Amino acid sequence: MKTRLVTTLKRQATKILAELAEDRSPVLITQHGIPSAYLVDVATFEALQERLRILEGIARGERAIEERRIASHAQARQRLKRWLK
Repeated sequence: MKTRLVTTLKRQATKILAELAEDRSPVLITQHGIPSAYLVDVATFEALQERLRILEGIARGERAIEERRIASHAQARQRLKRWLK
């Protein structure tokens, strides 16, 4: 992963974006020597968002099981039928 100063980003944004598009490796932006942000390409960001949605869904399912909010196969089929209409 590359690290760039915020001032470098301001001066060379086009070049940094071109490099990002080419190698798709995140760029760490620092300000006064402190990490400030990550710059990632659109495809990587969208993939991360999708993974996050999937993981959140799994976590909700695990909580439902722990709280005994479960349904039988027949109940689930019935609910899905209503939901898909």
